[in-house]
Amino acid sequence: MVEEEQKYEVDDAYVLPDLAGTAPAGGRVRALPPVTLVARYLDTVDLRLARAGASLRHRRGDELPWTVKLPTGTPGVRHEISRAGPKGQPPSELVELVTVLHRGAPLAPVTVVRTVRHAYEVCDRAGTVLAEVVDDRVTVLDDAGSTTDTFREVEVELKAGDRKLLDRVGGVLREAGARGGSFTPKHVRALGATAQADPDLVAPAGLTAEPSAGDVVTEALRKEIRRLLAHDPLVRLRAPAAGGDTAVHQMRVACRRLRSDLRTFKPLLRKTWSRPLRTELRWLADVLGAARDAEVLRARLRRTADADPLSPLDRGAVDRLDAVLAERQRRALTAIDEMLRSARYLALVDSLVLAARAPRFTRRAAAPAAQALPALVARPWRRLTGPDGVGGLDAQSPDDRWHAVRKEGKQARYAVNAVAPTVGKGARRLSRALARVQDVLGEHQDAAVAADTWLEIAAERPDDHELAVTAGRLAERERLSVRRTRGLLPAAWHRATRRRRTSWLP
Repeated sequence: MVEEEQKYEVDDAYVLPDLAGTAPAGGRVRALPPVTLVARYLDTVDLRLARAGASLRHRRGDELPWTVKLPTGTPGVRHEISRAGPKGQPPSELVELVTVLHRGAPLAPVTVVRTVRHAYEVCDRAGTVLAEVVDDRVTVLDDAGSTTDTFREVEVELKAGDRKLLDRVGGVLREAGARGGSFTPKHVRALGATAQADPDLVAPAGLTAEPSAGDVVTEALRKEIRRLLAHDPLVRLRAPAAGGDTAVHQMRVACRRLRSDLRTFKPLLRKTWSRPLRTELRWLADVLGAARDAEVLRARLRRTADADPLSPLDRGAVDRLDAVLAERQRRALTAIDEMLRSARYLALVDSLVLAARAPRFTRRAAAPAAQALPALVARPWRRLTGPDGVGGLDAQSPDDRWHAVRKEGKQARYAVNAVAPTVGKGARRLSRALARVQDVLGEHQDAAVAADTWLEIAAERPDDHELAVTAGRLAERERLSVRRTRGLLPAAWHRATRRRRTSWLP
């Protein structure tokens, strides 16, 4: 579940205004009985969860008393996951969801927050709750139960309403004297300055006007490490990523980009540091790969089966093919779960956090980026343009040659992306053109793999005649897609290699 809320600071004399005008026509504001909530927050000794914008708490009286909240990157918007469990033992599932934050460090109670809450529901004509406004009087307690701090705040949480309602309610609160400050959770206020210090994972900070080569590489690494670790809990939850993509895909993309950057910029990096990291990222990508392959094939199966309504396929046979893929996906996700619980993965997370903080560079990394980086990007570019790259492809080249060129294309594109903030317009143009080339090569690979997969599944079930016929027809459609994409590549490649896109490369 995604929670979206706005917080407002108020003093003891603040009078909550009449909220009736915020409800839509025919709606009303419903007051709920006041409740007292006692929440005990767990964290590491150095408050790794709080500093990262996350929390793990047990709140007395809730039907599901254990809750993890995870940041989404947008202030006021968090993932909220609640589970049942006894007070003294947080559910292992929730502890695992914050693995990339605690990284194996023990979790223990760090603060207790008691809240006396007066809640008001903004409802529409049908009684649907659109937003909840809560007036909270908060007391922070120490281990002995003595008060160490008190404060008051008002929260507006979006339910079935939209952002306009959130803003409308906020406007009424501010007119009455509420102050819209930064989004600071109760337990973070309770824990003080330490909880508001920087997180262990260093975020991308942007580049100066004249960065060094090392600065650019650091920024690229931080961006992808952040992407990888942010999708860890979503993979565990089987939850979608932003934009409708899958978390497995986003995590795997981050692995690929990191490995590519470590390879492209290898002359700037200490070999003893970068080589083991590349090895471990490859291991992680391989484990994620089987689940991602099943995702792609299942989506493609339905799309290809429905591609020609005038020539429908046997739906039962299509369903049986999907069942095989679903079982492969289930096994692959189980393997991912086991990997995410492993000591090897935990060690990799530690290495990534350290890599984001301080990559290990050679002296060459101190050179100005504008001087040092184009030559490094030119290496994967030359491989892509050479006889073993696009230049050696034709309509009769085998599928595996096309796939090999696709992989070279990815590295070239990732390298261009990494330096685009420094190189400027030419690199951005080339990146966009290479994205189109990759779309063509990606469609080719997906179609070729799908055609082989349908026939492979049918061959494993020789007694299923309907499935064999359906698999054959699906494979024909996929091979048609292969031929079509091969015809699209020359034009896409011609656009990518125009001088205005490549003149910055030596």
